[in-house]
Amino acid sequence: MPLVRIDLVKGRSEDRVRAVADAVHSAVVDVLAIPERDRFQIVTEHEASRIVALDAGLGFERGDDRVLIQIFTQSGRSTAVKQRLYAAIAASLARVGVAGEDVFIGYVENTPADWSFGFGRAQYVEGDLGVPAAAAAS
Repeated sequence: MPLVRIDLVKGRSEDRVRAVADAVHSAVVDVLAIPERDRFQIVTEHEASRIVALDAGLGFERGDDRVLIQIFTQSGRSTAVKQRLYAAIAASLARVGVAGEDVFIGYVENTPADWSFGFGRAQYVEGDLGVPAAAAAS
């Protein structure tokens, strides 16, 4: 059950914004093996000056098509799975016209107690939802 935040520079058409969101979701579904309808995304557009993403010393420049992605999910996935996810997101975004240097991903892990799906209750903790296998191993 990842929650995915996608921050974009303003200026894309509604169809292009949706294509970016769909591309990220497709990669998450494929690599993390979650159900297609397990989709929780927040897409926010910003003025170009409001998204600062320099190269961190890697020697490349980002363009105005930059996409910053934060994935909040339960702990338990291996480094190899995370690396496959990053590659799959970049490849999926490349298919909708986002260059690899414009993709920045942050991966944030938490536990079943860190989620409420409604009504102010922790459904994983209370047993209303089964804890995903990746999180159960942690």
